[in-house]
Amino acid sequence: MRTERLMATLGLLAVLGRPPGAAGETRFVADPDVGNNAFTAVFDSAIGERITAVSSAVGCTFTVDEAKLEGRGHCSVPLASIRVDNDDTKTGHFGEWATNKKVEPAQCTFDLELSAVTLPAPVEPKKLVAFSTEGTFTICGRPRGDRRPERIQGTVIYLPPGTYGSKRTLRIRARIERFDREQYGVSPKNTAGWLARVQQLADVVGTEGTIDVNLFASVPDAKESEQQP
Repeated sequence: MRTERLMATLGLLAVLGRPPGAAGETRFVADPDVGNNAFTAVFDSAIGERITAVSSAVGCTFTVDEAKLEGRGHCSVPLASIRVDNDDTKTGHFGEWATNKKVEPAQCTFDLELSAVTLPAPVEPKKLVAFSTEGTFTICGRPRGDRRPERIQGTVIYLPPGTYGSKRTLRIRARIERFDREQYGVSPKNTAGWLARVQQLADVVGTEGTIDVNLFASVPDAKESEQQP
């Protein structure tokens, strides 16, 4: 049905978002302040450490043209919200690698853009639908070195009002595998003062990892929508 196809498109787009710019567009929001939108990145070295970076401050806004069943979006994670192995030292090192010590951590975000997507099957209430697409990732404004998009796979479930709160809600789980942090310059060799330690860390810290995102996005109230940037 048309309504089911629309919810399918909305469900996938809830991974990412951008404020609406035209009449007739519907907006769903994942609030970074409620603590239930999680980002997890795991880098596991074959002969070294398994490092886990986490944040519960993922913010997303996405828009959908309901007539055309098209959408676009953006998600953002502040670097300052990310903890590494719940350790102050590792978190500090990660912050230096991400910023290359050229900008303040508070000014750095991890961002993912999505221009348009479709799903292979309709979304029915409380029924899981899988998706696969591509997105553009940036760290502190830096794109991937080879300019290639990241492959994204995941699932979406539509939760009607009364299922997860009083609003129409979409639960989205998305994954990026083989994420190469060095393609984005997140590395000691790109960071001033770390050159002497690069060789020592070469086999200890993995360069490829997996990023998982778990989101709950809802249609905001009219007053909340007016306050969104």
